[in-house]
Amino acid sequence: MTPNDLRAAYRVLFNSDDGQVVLEDLAIRFHIHRPVFGTDANETAFRDGQRSVVLMIQGFLKDPPQQPEEIEVDV
Repeated sequence: MTPNDLRAAYRVLFNSDDGQVVLEDLAIRFHIHRPVFGTDANETAFRDGQRSVVLMIQGFLKDPPQQPEEIEVDV
């Protein structure tokens, strides 16, 4: 499976109505909309790890940035 194939699979799954519900639930449960830091360093690291998974999924759903050679420029 290529990276583009994997990105497409994430998009099919999470761009569905049910996928959007699940993604929003993950965002709420895993600290996307609130701070992850606290008084316990281990708990902070654990929460940051949870948060990074949701951010990775959200990243797969965005269009990848274009490489400079892919950008058309009118001269």
